Amino acid sequence: MTNRDGVDTAPEGRKRRPTRRPRPDAGPNATPTADAGAPAGPGTPAGPGAPAGGKPGGPTSGKPGKADRPGRPGPEPAGAPAPDAPAAPGKLVAGTPSGRTAKPGKPGKPGKPGKGASRPAKARSGSGAPRFAKPLTPASMLGWTALSAVAPGAAHLRAGRRRTGLVLLSLYAVLLLGAIAFGLTVAGDLTNASFLADDTSMVVVVVIASVLALAWFAVVVTSYVALRPNRLHQQGQVLTGIVVGVLCVAVMSPFALTANYVLAARDAVGSIFKDTPEPGEPQVTHNPENPWGDRDRVNFLLIGGDAAGNRTGVRTDSMNVASVDLKTGATVLFSLPRNLQHVRFPASSPLHKQFPNGFMAELPNGGLLNEVWQYANDNPQLMGGKNRGPRALMDAIGYTLGLKIDYYMLMNMYGFADLVDAIGGLKIRVEQDVKWGGLYGTAGTIKAGYRKLSGEEALWYGRSRVGSDDFSRMSRQRCVIGAFAQQATPAVILARFEKIAGAAKRLAQTNIPRSLVQPLVELAVKVKDARITSLQFVPPEFYSGRPDWAKIRTATKKALNDSLRPARRAQTANVSASPSVTGATPARTRTATPTQTPTRNTQKAGAQSLDELCGL
Repeated sequence: MTNRDGVDTAPEGRKRRPTRRPRPDAGPNATPTADAGAPAGPGTPAGPGAPAGGKPGGPTSGKPGKADRPGRPGPEPAGAPAPDAPAAPGKLVAGTPSGRTAKPGKPGKPGKPGKGASRPAKARSGSGAPRFAKPLTPASMLGWTALSAVAPGAAHLRAGRRRTGLVLLSLYAVLLLGAIAFGLTVAGDLTNASFLADDTSMVVVVVIASVLALAWFAVVVTSYVALRPNRLHQQGQVLTGIVVGVLCVAVMSPFALTANYVLAARDAVGSIFKDTPEPGEPQVTHNPENPWGDRDRVNFLLIGGDAAGNRTGVRTDSMNVASVDLKTGATVLFSLPRNLQHVRFPASSPLHKQFPNGFMAELPNGGLLNEVWQYANDNPQLMGGKNRGPRALMDAIGYTLGLKIDYYMLMNMYGFADLVDAIGGLKIRVEQDVKWGGLYGTAGTIKAGYRKLSGEEALWYGRSRVGSDDFSRMSRQRCVIGAFAQQATPAVILARFEKIAGAAKRLAQTNIPRSLVQPLVELAVKVKDARITSLQFVPPEFYSGRPDWAKIRTATKKALNDSLRPARRAQTANVSASPSVTGATPARTRTATPTQTPTRNTQKAGAQSLDELCGL
């Protein structure tokens, strides 16, 4: 707008400098001082060649660029030239340095400034969306996404998102270092991983595995998106999307497998180990700080039962007592023959009054040890309740050895075959051909030599009576147990964990409470690295038809004492040190001549170690 005093007012309220009009007496060479775009006075020529009357425009007029315009002026007074009229040559224009003349701008294309117009400054490199050094191809995009699955944050760094990429890499480094530290700790001492046997710890592991699976899925997806696959052509987008989807499944699989293994272990532990005691057993509260109490040793009765669909009840075909030293893990394995006759019961047992002179002592060829379990179950009125077979057998064997049997575990023989198949079979040295199946071995023959036995073959290798006796069977059963203990390594268990857990649920029965599972795992780790000795109560040292109970207890006590000595001093009657120490047989003591032995003994004289006997 123009005020009365001749001062133009800008739309923002600021005042413009008043336009100076040339004096009438000014000559043609006078230097004008008017600002660019100021209206010329009436009759004032615009320069050589300007049209008369001061009208703007002409054949030589040009349109300047937009950047040369100082701003949008207000309404011009009547008779003023158009604001885009070019200045005359040789005339000074306001806004230019003194002594310089403005050049007329060239007409430009619509939407683009003229040649002499100023251009907007370039955007800063740190502003706006990240710019790639080179356009990503489908192959390079998949490569960066796959690298992010191994090193999260790599794709974000490639995409220019440095802060996000560095944060992801830092978190990944912390997790990786923690995992390595835990792995080294467990590798140095497997007991550090025993806490995983606890029920609460298993649930925590499942939750952590699920969270990590989702986190890795999110990392892969966000890495792919950060690389902006929409820049690819349609086929590239489809191809990379399919491959990234497969990659997401692949990175989640290890965590899902871990959670599945832990759930299977939790289910197996819950099926085998009970929270409530068995009938007739008192409820015992265990102290987590001292789970085994003040005992120096704990004694486990390991039973192999041959119950089958065509048989009634349970026959304890194989009976071994594992006496474990709680400090060192040194273990003595006592093997008792199934045909040990007329066992005695302690005064605390309900069967002591029924059989004061021994189990079925009135029967000269009866009263075998493997019948005690079923007899107690068949006579609940004598035992004071049902299913008291385990307690009766623990009392009888404990009184025979002079030990207190703390816990038992029954393994069904046919379920044991499934367990052998679950670990991929057993490698055993077979000394001579063993026929199996029925009384005459018509089902098959296990040839002599180093063999890898299937579950069914391993079962019959330990049970076959064809051409052998009970004591030979005991030796073969010990070989099967030793082979399984050595070959069921952590790597094998992890590789076949689901099959092993499923087989264990079907074959095991125990009175070990669930609260002792974690201490039991710690103890098993000690036993695996400790020395194991074996004592079998077989002829000619021990006769099963008419046992010398005092001699059995004396040999048991000596074997326990020798197990705590250095390996080179472990010597006792028929005791063998595993895996490399062979005990020597001491001088025999006189004993009563047995009246009869149910089966003949063909076992070699002298003690042998497990690796010598079984070729482990």
